[in-house]
Amino acid sequence: MNITKAKDVTSIGLVMSCLLLVFTVNCSFEKQAEETSVGQQAIEDYYEKSIESFVANPFCLVCHLDFEEEELVLNHKLAGIGCERCHGESTRHRSDEANITPPEIMYSKARVNPTCMMCHPRGDIRDVKDHQPLLARVETVFDQDTEESVSGAAGGKEYCTDCHGQGHRIKVRTVRWNKATGELIED
Repeated sequence: MNITKAKDVTSIGLVMSCLLLVFTVNCSFEKQAEETSVGQQAIEDYYEKSIESFVANPFCLVCHLDFEEEELVLNHKLAGIGCERCHGESTRHRSDEANITPPEIMYSKARVNPTCMMCHPRGDIRDVKDHQPLLARVETVFDQDTEESVSGAAGGKEYCTDCHGQGHRIKVRTVRWNKATGELIED
């Protein structure tokens, strides 16, 4: 009888050992899968962040290299905003070696402030020093110029780019376009 009990105990011990081994291997695979999942999630998060913060300026800087260190470009780049956000993708423009095709979006003076205020609303800049003359031009991004701005009574600089984009102008132009229509202006 003792031998039977010993065999039973040995069998039970062997079964328990096998179950413990299976459990350990299973936990190991689950942990590895979890780590892989966490690692995969980190890779996906990094990829998403890279996509979100990708600034397509290199496409533009091929020809407009003088803008690379320009303050307006650098500040927007830090915020993950590239040339395309304001000027459009401009694939045809950047593919035109003859430089006849205009960028998709250009800004006449009348469109500068309303466009800037789409991302930098009045409430955000109201208390910033020296912005009062600029804010006197329009109440909202949808308003036309005020009487004070047309008459010059607003005083000071009138456009966002008077201060924030002084270097954001092409110094040497080989062609000019009508900023409202995109038509080539013959010299």
